[in-house]
Amino acid sequence: MTKFSMDTHHSSMIGSRTRVEDSCESGLCPICIADCAVFCEVSKSALRGREVLYPRREYFGKSTAGSPKDYGLSFGDFQIQFECRGAQGIEADEDKVVFPNVNMKTKWGNIEQKLPFVIAGLGSTYVAKRNWDGLAIGSALSGVSLTVGENVVGMDPEAKFANHAEYPKVIDTVDMKNRVETFRKFWDGKHGDIIVQKNVEDTRLGVFDYVTSNLEVNSLEIKFGQGAKAIGGEVRLASLERAQLLQERGYLVFPDPSDPIIIEQWKAGLIPDFERHSRVGLSSTEDVLEEIDQIRSKGVKNIFIKTGAYRPAATAWIIRMGIEGKVDGMTFDGAGGGTGMSPVSMMNEGSIPTVYLEALVVGCLDMIKQKNPNVTIPSIAIAGGIANETQMFKALAMGAPYVNCIAMARAPITAAMKAKYIGNVLDNKAATPAMLSNLGFPKEKDPKSLTLSEAFVE
Repeated sequence: MTKFSMDTHHSSMIGSRTRVEDSCESGLCPICIADCAVFCEVSKSALRGREVLYPRREYFGKSTAGSPKDYGLSFGDFQIQFECRGAQGIEADEDKVVFPNVNMKTKWGNIEQKLPFVIAGLGSTYVAKRNWDGLAIGSALSGVSLTVGENVVGMDPEAKFANHAEYPKVIDTVDMKNRVETFRKFWDGKHGDIIVQKNVEDTRLGVFDYVTSNLEVNSLEIKFGQGAKAIGGEVRLASLERAQLLQERGYLVFPDPSDPIIIEQWKAGLIPDFERHSRVGLSSTEDVLEEIDQIRSKGVKNIFIKTGAYRPAATAWIIRMGIEGKVDGMTFDGAGGGTGMSPVSMMNEGSIPTVYLEALVVGCLDMIKQKNPNVTIPSIAIAGGIANETQMFKALAMGAPYVNCIAMARAPITAAMKAKYIGNVLDNKAATPAMLSNLGFPKEKDPKSLTLSEAFVE
């Protein structure tokens, strides 16, 4: 019997599907007909062009996206193993061996953390900006670190720059200030920290100099690639003026908003929006080590590296850079992780899946320790498609003794985004019976009577 491919029948990422379920390996129907009422990837691309490269346009700025691909092996394929003889990490007392007494504290670099996870780089994407208050307040109160991601300064319409010989340099910014200050307003001054990340554009705009001298940021992160994707980052720009502003600040914008023909097409309504792209860094060993030394000279307390899932040789090289440069922590982000806006094909078809990447990182570190037992290994964090406590536990266990932290972005955004939405629903007395049912309330309860304290449970 023929084994039909069922994987390409439907894509919720781009809003396409095939007319029949037994689709070909190519993603097309076995029989493609002219008068088809549905849009597969090819037919939708014929009409919408580059728009179909990305997650559904209508949800941009109000959503996150992640790869639904089955990589053959995931954390769900592993089972946690238990022990009944004695206890580890706690006194072997039956009255004390209960889960609220588990010590979850760890260190991310030199940062004391109440919990073993860090919120990874949340940059200039609109979904991160719109939900920043919940993310910053929640992470500060929880005693975990929060990372301000790439392009925040460059994308800030209120940022001010001084003209320099080659690139403009930031001298003031509203968005970065707000992100740092919102976290610190609820921070206990000890557990967790605000970390600022940079990419190629941030380097050119002088972001690290600004945040260390003006905002007294003590934790900085160098970024390779865009999260789990070894590519540049993209966002949509809804106006010609915004596209031209970012181009003036040095960003790559497509199509070219300074081209008179493009301007006329925009005015005629032929171009729905523009795309801002950030550059892919092309570094050498000397460049990276020199950059780490320059950052250290600023007197910061923590230097981190965040990298996507590059090919094995490149991943090994980045590990070497981190150890030689004596950085304090390194995050390895595997395929399957989320994004605000990345090409769907790159999320699905590029980079190393998280479980495989973690095995690669641990293998590299084992070899390094065998050759040099006295070498200092930085704190290691694993990211990419991790959202709940069992996935975290498995990633920490599989990465021992090197992995002591989990990095997440999409799950915290989802929590903050949904909580904000429910808060607005309650403020407007717009709760529905279905919402109450899903939250466990009896049918008799009036949806309009639901209060914030009832909906949210500690």
